[in-house]
Amino acid sequence: MHGFIFGIYPYIALSVLLIGSIARYERDPFTWKSSSSQLLRRKQLILGSVLFHVGVLIIFFGHLFGLLTPLAIIDALGISHEAKQILAMGVGGIAGVMALSGGIILIHRRLADPRIRATSSMMDILILSLLLLQLFLGLLTILVSLQHLDGVEMVKFMRWAQAIFTFDPRAASYTEGTSVLFELHIFLGLTIFLLFPFSRLVHMLSAPVRYLWRPGYQIVRSRKRDFKHPAE
Repeated sequence: MHGFIFGIYPYIALSVLLIGSIARYERDPFTWKSSSSQLLRRKQLILGSVLFHVGVLIIFFGHLFGLLTPLAIIDALGISHEAKQILAMGVGGIAGVMALSGGIILIHRRLADPRIRATSSMMDILILSLLLLQLFLGLLTILVSLQHLDGVEMVKFMRWAQAIFTFDPRAASYTEGTSVLFELHIFLGLTIFLLFPFSRLVHMLSAPVRYLWRPGYQIVRSRKRDFKHPAE
């Protein structure tokens, strides 16, 4: 099972993510969005959404560069493994708390309001619940990392992640002897990738850059001032 989860499952999850996302866009392009409910509990939505999205974005890019940056580059920059691990724990911990707090607000809003609950699909509830569990597991891994700041396990997972993208058949062996908590965290992350094309998460792939600075959460309707009726 260890060989399957860390040597084969990543390719299954990433393949489904890529092919499934393309197929959904080609087959059902009108579902390629995140359904809006901003008219209901707007303040709660904005607070939860900002905390959740900012935290998740920091975590995502932190994992992306942290895992896929070759060790040779890190060593060349003079960054010790211990310093990198402490930095990852500090930034990841703050971002994790932000994202988890925002996610709790969002899922409470979705489940507590009957009107929002009625428009929520089972996948909406499932994927948000899995994300919250993933964030919680991620924060727990910090407690494990505090017990040894030598960066040994961090290096193992860096080698594993890079081995996956270089099709190294020994990829699974690089994670042997690591904490079960880290392994559960990776397994759940891969499972989220697997479910990605079938959930509202696909809107991440088409989010415009202006999302970062536009006012409000989501534009539901706009009206141009110079609009004239065709009869005029």
